[in-house]
Amino acid sequence: MRLLHTMLRVGDLQRSIDFYTRIMGMRLLRTTERPEQKYSLAFVGYGSNPDHAEIELTYNHGVSHYELGSAYGHIAIEVPDAYAACERIRAGGGAVTREAGPVQGGTTVIAFVTDPDGYKIELIERKP
Repeated sequence: MRLLHTMLRVGDLQRSIDFYTRIMGMRLLRTTERPEQKYSLAFVGYGSNPDHAEIELTYNHGVSHYELGSAYGHIAIEVPDAYAACERIRAGGGAVTREAGPVQGGTTVIAFVTDPDGYKIELIERKP
């Protein structure tokens, strides 16, 4: 078994594609339009299946907002420098919600950013 993708429901597909590609540095891998079923999909990632897990952005036509609930945690992304990643994300218009720094009680450097729909993304620093 392998992890293929994580699906996120989004309120504005183009806004989310822009965030994940322009601000987070992912590539738009493919899109699917299903007008009869009233949804559109965009797959983004740093590479495609089967070598890399992807994020499936799902836009249900006519739905512009979702309640995230209390069960969802975050997506984690490895970065070589969390401090620089926060600067780049902020400069691109992204929201840094926890500045880069050591995790409480440890030494691993992490940060958190939030996508346009409020989903949390943890940046975990791992030096090459």
